[in-house]
Amino acid sequence: MVSKSEIKLITSLHQKKYRNKEGLFIAEGVKVINELLKSDFKLHKIYASEENIVNIAPEKVTLVSEGILKKMSALRTPSPALATFYTKKTTEIIEDGLTLVLDDVRDPGNLGTIIRMCDWFGISALVCSANTVDCYNPKVIQATMGSLTRVNVVYTDLEKYLTKETRAVFCATMEGANIYKTEVPQNAVLVMGNEANGISEAILLLIKNRISIPRFGDIQATESLNVATATAILLSEFKRRF
Repeated sequence: MVSKSEIKLITSLHQKKYRNKEGLFIAEGVKVINELLKSDFKLHKIYASEENIVNIAPEKVTLVSEGILKKMSALRTPSPALATFYTKKTTEIIEDGLTLVLDDVRDPGNLGTIIRMCDWFGISALVCSANTVDCYNPKVIQATMGSLTRVNVVYTDLEKYLTKETRAVFCATMEGANIYKTEVPQNAVLVMGNEANGISEAILLLIKNRISIPRFGDIQATESLNVATATAILLSEFKRRF
């Protein structure tokens, strides 16, 4: 049996303020949960509508109906498994290799995809502005497909961080130099901006190295690329060089 207070706790975790208060987040889906169970994230509770669908001892799983899972779920179509894990507070920024920085990225799907990109391209450090969407947002967790377990996500004051950064710092802008004709070092920082407004003026003032992805279409009417798509292209180009 699952109490009303238990359901209320889980549904409250759909909101950032309660995730911060409780130190917990929701993970939905068998693959995501199994990835988290293999990692150093600490399990709080796990619920499932079927037996033996996640890689953990059956006695640690609370069996519930699909109706109960629907009440708990942050998804339109609930998964047969939902778990709560303890959040981790990470403050250390790895200052080696390529670090990705996000300035005010707001869409959960974009952040989740970018975390997966970091995992794919071996980017262990992802630095986010305070206004970037919470990496423990249920939609972000879903979009990462478990990659959050292998990427170090840090939220910090970007102005202070970039002022102290000793590596070459690059940012993506529409007016930047062609990335395919620009030399980039192995140890660098790449800054990506908000979906609608790009990189904030305060951050732009700190960065001299501005790069862009050229448009190859004849008409060239497309205004811009989705931030996750642009990030994938740029990470691929940075990593291809070394």
